Amino acid sequence: MGRDWTKGSILGNLLGLSWPIMISQSMNMFGPTIDMFWMGRLGSSAMAGVGVASMIVMVVNAIKQGIFTGTRAMIARSIGAGDEESANLVAQQALVVTVVISIVLAGIGIFLSEDILRLFGVAPDVLSIGAAYIRIQFLGSITMSLRMLSESAMQASGDSISPMRIALIFRFVHVVLDPFLIFGWWIFPRMEASGAALTNIISQGLGGTIGLWFLFGGQTRLRLTLRNFRFDWNMIYRMVRVGLPASVNGMERTFANLILMKFVVPFGTAAVAAHSLQDRADQFVRLPVQGFGQATGVLAGQNLGAKQPDRAAKTAWLSIGIASGFMVIASVLIWFWAEYLVLIFNNEPELVKIAATFMRIEIVSYLLFGFNMVLMNTLNGLGDTMVPMITTLATMWLVQVPLAYLLSQQSGIGVYGVRWAIVTAMVMRALIFTAYFRTGQWKHRRV
Repeated sequence: MGRDWTKGSILGNLLGLSWPIMISQSMNMFGPTIDMFWMGRLGSSAMAGVGVASMIVMVVNAIKQGIFTGTRAMIARSIGAGDEESANLVAQQALVVTVVISIVLAGIGIFLSEDILRLFGVAPDVLSIGAAYIRIQFLGSITMSLRMLSESAMQASGDSISPMRIALIFRFVHVVLDPFLIFGWWIFPRMEASGAALTNIISQGLGGTIGLWFLFGGQTRLRLTLRNFRFDWNMIYRMVRVGLPASVNGMERTFANLILMKFVVPFGTAAVAAHSLQDRADQFVRLPVQGFGQATGVLAGQNLGAKQPDRAAKTAWLSIGIASGFMVIASVLIWFWAEYLVLIFNNEPELVKIAATFMRIEIVSYLLFGFNMVLMNTLNGLGDTMVPMITTLATMWLVQVPLAYLLSQQSGIGVYGVRWAIVTAMVMRALIFTAYFRTGQWKHRRV
């Protein structure tokens, strides 16, 4: 049956579930970052090409992420209520829907990669590198989706150890194989950006295969079976109803980020590379908070399924306190050593200067990021996905994008105005999420 996360020490449960998620998340982020590390050895154009291409891939992933969010919320509620049969039914439907969506999106993305990149006005060499990266990423999106689905299902059931072990395996393969395919070491051809993308597909395909083996083989808390499978259109509707706002949330954030990239492009390839590098650095700086956020979402969902809303609330506030402590420490380190962090990836003076300034500007948002990420993940884990969607929509398109344009294009701040706009929107989201969560309306949300 596994551990009952709705009982016992709240702090113990939070720490016990979150640390494997942090490691899994770090492994998931480590792949694109190691790609960026090796691309930096090929120059700023390679970094910029992979950076812009990765944002476009994120748009597509955001569509599928909504399905995973709906899956997580429904599985967590079912497990909390002691109904493992319903949890299995949810995972069955999610598996089929994920495969269908991945096939459709892969077909669209493969043929439109260059046209999409041209919208951003990037230099021809950046476009060529980015297009090669995108095509392969889209082609292998099914393997990536199966890996993400199996991870979501296992974590939502309360098993965060198995996804961590899988992540360590497939990311090790990625780290070892990446330079061989990028630079053509040993018997491998020199593929550069295409090699980085192919490494992602191979490694995540391995992760997806192991994840499904764990689920179908009963090696995790939730045992998946397709015996007596049938389409449950009501279940799919509920999954989409919960997940669609999360998909829109992810897409609107990524689309807004693509618009911001368009504002950065006129300032040169070094600025584009620095912006991409900052986005990667952000992911690692925020990693502990994201781990606590996802764990809190699972625990809150299971506690609400067990009809313990007050325990769900206590878990969220405790998680925010711990996460905020991590961000204070990270902010101090960045303030004093930003340049040294950038030098890990690239030593071009202009890029180092811009990226280090970006990092220091971002400290303002880091100090409130615990409220933002923990509460957003908690609401999504509870199935209350509409509020995060509306909040993100409003702060992105009514604040972040217009302010980025005004500050970067119409003032003397230049490219740094883009980062100040991002920080402003992030702070506003944190305040809105906190105010809404305190109302307690999420306690009555049904999935």
